[in-house]
Amino acid sequence: MPNLNFTNEETQVVHAGWRADPSTNSVAVPIHQTTSYQFNNAQHAEDLFALKELGNIYTRIMNPTCDVLEKRVAAFEGGVAALAVSSGQSASALAIQNIARNGDNIVSSTDIYGGTWNLFANTLKDQGIEVRFVDPGDPSAFIKATDNKTRAYFGETLPNPKLNIFPIEEVAKIGQKLGIPLILDNTAAPYICKPFQFGAAIIIHSTTKYIGGQGSAIGGIIVDSGKFDWEKFKDQQPALNNPDPSYHGVIWTEAVKPLGPIAYILKARTTLLRDLGSAMSPFNAFQFIQGIETLPLRIERQSQNAAKVSGFLQNNRNVSKVIYPNGSDKNRKYLNKNLYGNLIGFHIDKGYEACKTFIDNLKLFYHVANIGDVRSLAIHPSSTTHSQLSKEDQKKAGVFDNYIRLSIGIEHIDDIIDDLDNALNSL
Repeated sequence: MPNLNFTNEETQVVHAGWRADPSTNSVAVPIHQTTSYQFNNAQHAEDLFALKELGNIYTRIMNPTCDVLEKRVAAFEGGVAALAVSSGQSASALAIQNIARNGDNIVSSTDIYGGTWNLFANTLKDQGIEVRFVDPGDPSAFIKATDNKTRAYFGETLPNPKLNIFPIEEVAKIGQKLGIPLILDNTAAPYICKPFQFGAAIIIHSTTKYIGGQGSAIGGIIVDSGKFDWEKFKDQQPALNNPDPSYHGVIWTEAVKPLGPIAYILKARTTLLRDLGSAMSPFNAFQFIQGIETLPLRIERQSQNAAKVSGFLQNNRNVSKVIYPNGSDKNRKYLNKNLYGNLIGFHIDKGYEACKTFIDNLKLFYHVANIGDVRSLAIHPSSTTHSQLSKEDQKKAGVFDNYIRLSIGIEHIDDIIDDLDNALNSL
């Protein structure tokens, strides 16, 4: 394949990681629907298992179709490597489990998706990993919650559903001094935010959302910036600097030196993905490759539509508050290209039951637990996505009884607004 070092995202999403099939000249990426791969010889097999050479062993760990997606997303985000997994939840879990063990802790923003909150507050707790929640409105709260067992900071670029931009640069700088990487969920802000430019060490995505865009496949991805100095902070990051008994005593920061700054992502692939098995299917990877090619175009149209919907809602008599991340200096700093995404939150002043009536009277909008689709979507988080949280924890995450979240699609803006207007007029 020719060396195509394109720097513009619109070109990277079409060309990065692939040009044509060397044996058939096929332009489309093939779906490599296989479990395993023939080794060239006994030495080749030994070298692959000993990490002396990178290559395909078994599809649970690596697949050529997934590899193209990984390269494309890594290039798009400005990272050095990526790991495709079976869902966004798997990406969140593996990103933490890769460096935090029983007895360790991470510090997380309170402004996160309800499923992530449950993962952190309950499942990781059961595994012996403590998650300390802090308000990202005060970045110094991350310092106060840190000790010598803190392995990562976690946040969402554009928190769903609160929609307050995470202070990426401020928290990343705190972590860089202490040897703590910032892991950032950039699911809701691809293309419009580049967290690696502000110091984030690791990015995760639910590829189910904007990268796919069609609502047809489930997946997730972890992207390694290659910029965090794991070796410098040996005491704070023991998982990558001490012998790993799960891979014949390898020290990851040393083992990868001939391969590049990929200690974090290589460990995740060869231990966690190997052991837990949450691999992305080749077919789903193919779906996401199709989706990412049009990502910039979709985000532009969705953001433009959302800005107009926000203006409409601001002037509606049944709406008491509109939440849309435009206007502030912080938002302009992190969300570039003058685009602010397609997520909108708003409060219906008549309360909980009125929210459900509004949902039931929508015709164009789909009532689904998803975001980032080409279709316009609506949901009442308090009774659905965040219903397993206590009322106190719901409020911390920005969820109230009278709150509606919209994910605006690419339909004609007049049809979108007419549907919202009719549903609101039914109250």
